[in-house]
Amino acid sequence: MDDRQLQQWVERVSLQYFNRPFQHRATFNRRLRTTGGRYFMKSHDIDISWHQYEAFGAEEVEKIIKHELCHYHLHLQRKGYRHRDADFKKLLAEVGGTRYCRSLGPRKRAEAYRYKLVCASCGMTYLRKRRMDPRKYACGRCRGRLSLLQLDLTAKS
Repeated sequence: MDDRQLQQWVERVSLQYFNRPFQHRATFNRRLRTTGGRYFMKSHDIDISWHQYEAFGAEEVEKIIKHELCHYHLHLQRKGYRHRDADFKKLLAEVGGTRYCRSLGPRKRAEAYRYKLVCASCGMTYLRKRRMDPRKYACGRCRGRLSLLQLDLTAKS
């Protein structure tokens, strides 16, 4: 699906569920990950998350479109268009839109600790993901000297 097809889809949903035309731009945004879509109050355009479409399909994205169209139509009618407004909640329930989009899950696997700083005086250890110069720092517990050790990431613990 491309932006042209999305535009037609949004226009069709707007007429079918809101009995009002959508006269602005609707586009996919590949950068949206934590939100399903966005409505821009100044330009009245709508962005829809490509990742939501890819992960959950057309049925879930149609609910997101309905959500964004609720913002759009209520804002143009000068009614309560925010999530907390009664007008918004009522219209969203009427058209069957979703209040929250589904989670895409964790973005990436957490990086393992690669370095270990050890205090020469008290033995306190500090785990780090990035290499650092131990001469510039001191132990937070006793102010002792630190030494840097590189951890073996191939070993299974």
